[in-house]
Amino acid sequence: MSERGDSRTLKIGGAVAAVAAIALVAVGIAARRNSEHQLASWTAAQATPTVTLIRPRAGTSGGALTLPAKLQAYNSAPIYARTSGYVRRWYVDIGDYVRTGQTLAVLDAPELDQQLLAARAELQTARANQRLAATTAARWQAMLAKDAVSKQETDEKIGDLAAKSAVSNAASANVTRLQFTQGFTRLTAPFGGIVTSRAAEIGALVSAGTAASTPLFTVSDVSRMRIFVRVPQSYSAQVHPGMHVSLSLPEYAGRTFDAMLTRTAGAVDSTSGTVLVELQAANADRALKPGAYAQASFPLAGAGTALSLPASALLVGEKGTQIALLGADGRARLCTIRIGRDLGETVEVAAGLSAGDRVIDNPPDSLRTGDAVRVARGGTGTADAAR
Repeated sequence: MSERGDSRTLKIGGAVAAVAAIALVAVGIAARRNSEHQLASWTAAQATPTVTLIRPRAGTSGGALTLPAKLQAYNSAPIYARTSGYVRRWYVDIGDYVRTGQTLAVLDAPELDQQLLAARAELQTARANQRLAATTAARWQAMLAKDAVSKQETDEKIGDLAAKSAVSNAASANVTRLQFTQGFTRLTAPFGGIVTSRAAEIGALVSAGTAASTPLFTVSDVSRMRIFVRVPQSYSAQVHPGMHVSLSLPEYAGRTFDAMLTRTAGAVDSTSGTVLVELQAANADRALKPGAYAQASFPLAGAGTALSLPASALLVGEKGTQIALLGADGRARLCTIRIGRDLGETVEVAAGLSAGDRVIDNPPDSLRTGDAVRVARGGTGTADAAR
């Protein structure tokens, strides 16, 4: 009886263990299926990018086309040494005003001085030989008149005089050349202006005519300034000589300078798509400085109607510059635009954008037309908010 009871107990225990194992396997399979379902849902959610939307912002230029401009002196000349030597003395420094012909520095050129002395000695020798040849030729011509010498010998003496005269002239030209070169040891201002750079130091060796030569001074005439601006092609037909343009500089807040457009290149730069124009402005108080950057405002019709977007909304690829718009069906649509002005953080769009478009900011590079997107909560704003 005891053996039969033990056998039944074992059978019941085995059945319970089998049922537990089956239940454990079922629970594992259910958990795995649930994980796979969650993974599939997460993958599908990740495949749909979450984006933020912005609205284009209307241009605030107030009917004026504002472009970056670069200022240059009306005349600017780097002063190089025309002869090698040592700086004996310099007389002006940066910021000094100089007159036309004023001495800037003086060089010592001992080698040139010795060359000039030797050339003058050679000139004296050549002139002495010329005088002797002239006397000899005159005597032989007189003896030829008396048939005392032959015509051949007389012609030789006359030819020798001509040769000695040519040598004398060459020696005189060499002396003149060295005198002019010696005059280059005194550096002078080519026109009136201010000294904007100085590299001359007393005792420094100056080598002329080499690639490593640096200007000892730079003189700039700042009484009048040249301003160069690149105008986009879409506005180039509206700019013309005689137009007045307003200049503003960051160091003079609230102050504007009047400039006049004097000339235009008349050609579009194929690299930038712009036309180079030159403005000129009076600068009696020297407020405008060479090399400075300014903002030039052109009073052009329709210049203030452009729409602007942050640069982060742009996609640049094989089809040019594009933006991604959100359609009514919740899918993205890529469209090509034409940029009017690039302002760095923002760009003004000349064509391809409407004020009511919903633009996707920071679109993924993989985004294509027809792709579904999900708008982030609170992800709609203006171009200002996006920046």
